Amino acid sequence: MDKYVITLGDFLKNAGIVGFRYMLESAGAKENVDFGITEDGQGLWLDMDFALNADWTDMYFKACVQYFGPSTVYQGVLDRIEKCLEKIQSGKWNPGKDEKEDLKFINDKLLSNSYQAGFENIKDEIDMPEVYQTLKKDKLNDKLDSEKLKVRLTELERFLKHPKCRETFIMKSVVYTYINRFWSGKCFLLRANAKKNMRELFEKDFSEPFRKYLEADHKKAKDLCIDCGMPIGPKEKNSIAFMNEVGDDLTRKRSAFWVCKVDAFLCPGCTFVYALSPLGFCLFANKFVFVNLNNNIQALLETNSKTGRDAEKTEDEKYSQWFAKTINILLKEKMKEISNIQVILRGIRAEDRYLLGIVHKSMLDIIKVSSVSKALQLLGKFPYTKIRSEFVNVHETVVINLLQYRNQYQLLNQLLKAAIEEDAFNFYVNCVYEVQLQSEIIYFTEEQKRKEIAMYTSMKRSGADLRKAIMVSKGASSGDCLRGIEYQLLNALSVRNVEKFMDVVLRLYSSYGSQKNEKGQQLLIPTGLVQMLGDQEKFTRYGYAFVMGLEGCYEKKEDKQS
Repeated sequence: MDKYVITLGDFLKNAGIVGFRYMLESAGAKENVDFGITEDGQGLWLDMDFALNADWTDMYFKACVQYFGPSTVYQGVLDRIEKCLEKIQSGKWNPGKDEKEDLKFINDKLLSNSYQAGFENIKDEIDMPEVYQTLKKDKLNDKLDSEKLKVRLTELERFLKHPKCRETFIMKSVVYTYINRFWSGKCFLLRANAKKNMRELFEKDFSEPFRKYLEADHKKAKDLCIDCGMPIGPKEKNSIAFMNEVGDDLTRKRSAFWVCKVDAFLCPGCTFVYALSPLGFCLFANKFVFVNLNNNIQALLETNSKTGRDAEKTEDEKYSQWFAKTINILLKEKMKEISNIQVILRGIRAEDRYLLGIVHKSMLDIIKVSSVSKALQLLGKFPYTKIRSEFVNVHETVVINLLQYRNQYQLLNQLLKAAIEEDAFNFYVNCVYEVQLQSEIIYFTEEQKRKEIAMYTSMKRSGADLRKAIMVSKGASSGDCLRGIEYQLLNALSVRNVEKFMDVVLRLYSSYGSQKNEKGQQLLIPTGLVQMLGDQEKFTRYGYAFVMGLEGCYEKKEDKQS
C-alpha cells in the first residue's frame, strides 16, 4: 500500500498536522486504513488511493465550520434571533435598550460587506433568497409590529440554517477573524478574490495542486522543498511568504541591487499542511494556543486535542480549562523525561503577534507543587479584576510570567497598591505571592524550604501585628491610616531601595514598638529585616511578605471576596 508521509517540522507545520488529523476525523476517515501514524512516531501517513480521491476542499470547509462555528458572528446572530423570538412568543416583548441592541446586531452583522459578498455567490443555490434581499431593503427595527417581527425573524432563522448559508456565512467570519491571523495574500484572502467563491478558490490554490503533486512523476525535478526535502517541479513551487510573520515576500524585492536567486520554496503538500495550521491551534476565548510537543506525533495530538471542549462555559473558564488540561498532559510527559516544551499563544486581534515560550522542567516542577496548583486553580475561577479603569486577567498574566521566566513582583506590586484601596484584592495578592515564593525556593533542600516558609510566615505575621498596633494607637477601625506608609514601602520595593524601606520600617517600630501583640508580647523588629540587608532576593521576598501583613493579607482566604 503506497503512502504519503507528512513529517514533523516547525510549530506552524506541526499545528497543520494537528489540523490535518482533526479534518480527517471530522470527515469520518478511517484510522490505520485511510491514515495513521508511522512506526517511528515521527510522521502522519495517508493512503495514496485515499489521498488522490479525497475531496480535500469539502473536508477543509466542514472542519472549519465544525470547530470555529460556535465562536463566530453567525452563531451570535442566531442566538439573538432565538432570544428575540422567545420574548415575542412568551408575550414579554417590550422593546428597550437590550432589544434594540439585539436587532441592530442582527442587521449590522448580516449586512456586512463580507456577508453580502457571500450571499451573492450562493443566492442561486438556496431557498428563500428573498428573505436576505428584504433585509437589505428593510432592516429589522423595534417599531415593527411584534407579529410581523416574529414572521421576519422566523424566516431569517430558517434562511440562515440552510446548509449553504450556514457554511458560507460561518466561513466568512472564520476567514476574516481567525484564518487571516495565520496566513494571507493567497486564495480567498487575496484582496482581488474577496467576492469570488471561496470553495473554488481553495480548490484551485490548495486542493488541486496537492492532488496533482501526488500524481506527478518527479524523477527529473531539480528543486527540493525547503521543509520536507521532497523534489518539486518548476510549476509546483510555493512561497512560504503567505504565512504571516514567517518570511519575506521575495517577489516584491524589485531593487536593482537585489541579485539573490531565490530557491526557498514549499511543495504543494507542505503548502496544504501549512494552510491547515489555524485548525491545529485550540481557540479559547480570545486566545489561540498550541503546545509544540514535537517528540512524536501521538504526544503532539494528545496535547492539542480538541475533545472535551465545552462551548457552554464562559470565556474565562475556557482558558483555565485549557491550562489545567495542558498542564496535566505536560506533567505526564515529564515523567517520560521530556524537559523542554514550546507553547505558542496568539490573540485574535489584528495587531496581536505570536508569543512563544519554552516550558522547561523547572516550570513543570513549580506547577506540580500543590500550593501553586491550588493558587492557579483559584485564579482560574476568578481571573479578571478591575484596577482603576483597567481590567486585568491575573490568571493569564501569572501563566505568561511563568512561560516567559519572569517573576511576579511587578504584578504583585500592582495588586498590593490596589489592595490599599480595596480589601478584595487580598485574594489575588495571596495567590500570586504563593506562586512567586514557590518559584524561588523550588530547588531548595527540604530544610531550606522549611526555613524560608517559616520566615515568610514570620514576616507576614510581624507586618500584621504592626498593623494592629498602629490602628490601636490611632483608634482606627480600618487600615486607611496606613495608606501613606504602605505606598512608601511598595515604592521602595519596586525599585529595590533597601535604605528607604528600612528607614520607614525602623521609624514605625520606634514609634509603636512599645505596643504588645495579641499574645501580650512586645513588638520586636523581625529577624528577617536583618537578613534582608545583604541579600537583594531576600529583601524582595521578605519585604513583600511584611507589606502583605501590614495591608491585612495575613489571613489567607480560599475564595475571592466580593
